[in-house]
Amino acid sequence: MKTSIATVSISGDLREKLEAIAAAGFDGVEIFENDFLAYDRSPRDVVRMVADLGLTITLFQPFRDFEGLPEPQRSQAFERAERKFDLMGELGTDLMLVCSSVSPLALGGIDRAASDLRELGERAAKRGLRVGYEALAWGRHVSDHRDAWEIVRRADQSHIGIILDSFHTLSRGIDPNSIRAIPGDKIFIVQLADAPKIDMDLLYWSRHFRNMPGEGDLAVTDFMRAVAATGYDGPVSLEIFNDQFRSGSPRTIAADGHRSLIYLMDQVRTSEPDIAMQIPELPPRVDVQGVAFIEFAADETEATALAGHLRQLGFRLTGRHRDKAVERFSQGDINIVVNTDREGLAHSAYLTHGTSAYALGLMVDDAEATAKRALALGAQMFSQRVGSGQLSIPAIRGIGGGVIYFLDMKSPLGQVWDIEFDAVDDPQAPTDAGLRHIDHVAQTMNYEEMLTWILFYRSIFLTEKSPMVDVVDPSGLIRSQVIENTEGTLRLTLNGAESHRTLAGRFIAETFGSSIQHLAFASEDIFATADALHRNGMKTLEISPNYYDDLEARLGLDPAMLKRMRDANILFDRDAEGAFFQLYSTNVGEGFFFEVVQRSAGYLGYGAINAPFRIAAQKRSLSPAIIPRQ
Repeated sequence: MKTSIATVSISGDLREKLEAIAAAGFDGVEIFENDFLAYDRSPRDVVRMVADLGLTITLFQPFRDFEGLPEPQRSQAFERAERKFDLMGELGTDLMLVCSSVSPLALGGIDRAASDLRELGERAAKRGLRVGYEALAWGRHVSDHRDAWEIVRRADQSHIGIILDSFHTLSRGIDPNSIRAIPGDKIFIVQLADAPKIDMDLLYWSRHFRNMPGEGDLAVTDFMRAVAATGYDGPVSLEIFNDQFRSGSPRTIAADGHRSLIYLMDQVRTSEPDIAMQIPELPPRVDVQGVAFIEFAADETEATALAGHLRQLGFRLTGRHRDKAVERFSQGDINIVVNTDREGLAHSAYLTHGTSAYALGLMVDDAEATAKRALALGAQMFSQRVGSGQLSIPAIRGIGGGVIYFLDMKSPLGQVWDIEFDAVDDPQAPTDAGLRHIDHVAQTMNYEEMLTWILFYRSIFLTEKSPMVDVVDPSGLIRSQVIENTEGTLRLTLNGAESHRTLAGRFIAETFGSSIQHLAFASEDIFATADALHRNGMKTLEISPNYYDDLEARLGLDPAMLKRMRDANILFDRDAEGAFFQLYSTNVGEGFFFEVVQRSAGYLGYGAINAPFRIAAQKRSLSPAIIPRQ
């Protein structure tokens, strides 16, 4: 499988784009005409640069408004094409994209368009070039790949083929299975793009909101399965128009693009096994059995304060690492690790971000296979010094710079607490608060990073994404999206901040980067948990009394239960399937907090309706004078 990407997909000048594309691992590149025209070096210089980077030019594009023109515009179009053929010869590429005309002068008629393309193909053949015809979703007369294929078929010229673009097919709701009737050798290149489902003008949607396969809502996998079934074995390329990508890091966006193609084609390989394309075989997407631990980085003073908060939540000190300054706190199936070691990534994370939840441990079926899949998808492996008697735990760097460790029960990794920790009898053991497992992990990032995080998690783990939800902060919107598996053993809420004035934005600013902002623990009886937290001395986040007055009027809850909720600062939500209770700690350090939830089996949400009231309460609780960490 050869991978490619159009230069228009990422930011920078042509050199920056090509360097990022090569660094991401692509085989080829589509040169977008404007990127070349804006560059101040010769075609020969571009050819040399492309070759030095180990790339090939898969396509030159776009050539617009060609077919169906009256005279004299028709003759002028052929003259333009000849000039572009000259340039292609200098660039050393043999394929040009012609997109269906949007010119108001263009005349309809399949035979007329086929005749024009036949003549263009004959001219291209004399130069050893090829021309691919693409149906734009907003084309004046041709907006459907089925019509484009009929034109190519009637042109009956070996140097004329069709170019298929997933966005142009899927945005119009065309069944991609109609592609299966096209001979694979007449498909000259395949361009891929995903997009969120938005009801808007097709051209505007295409020019501003495309994203990488797996980041949006279009059936790109079904599209590519149909392409693969034709016997097509050429380049698989990305053509993305996205405002965020145009202003983002070219290396990050290019890496996302390459990851998206590997992920997509892995799905195609498993669902269409009898295909011509040679697709690398990866371990399957990983079904996470649970969150094995969360690890905090801290110094000795702040670790003591954090331990105090954990004890108020009912956690007991259950172990100390034999060689490192690391302690384990446990309750139910939850493990919290506090690392104050002066060496390694934990110490670096503390120096950079302050006390923070910098590492996540996941229990999987096969830790080594999980790491292998992540590596194939472009993840950066993580390792550091391992002492005598310690386990080498497979791990990768997360998108925000933290670490994700993989444990399994089929190897000694599942006995890490027995192998590396000495058991401790906690002399200050608090009252158990009835917390049983981690319900979800909430990660906060800048909004423009969200698509990267979504693709990263979905490509490695057997998860799906929920629809995006707008959470109202008094100072702006937070975009929230959930990544979760079917069993609910891995739930990640991703919260994208667009403004530094929001609570989430301020957390990013104060901790110098994206990371875990809160942990939600599951209780089977949140009222009993609230009583235990009170006995342990924990102060819960104080919710406005107005919230409960509205709750009574809106939902008609039992007055006695409503009073218990008000007294314990418990919030409530329900849907057609079940109910959801939640309460919050006050802030721990610089914007981090804990949550306790109780969900009935059918409830699938996260209490988003309560987020504005929680955020308002958190802002009220903040000290008026915030002293920055030195």
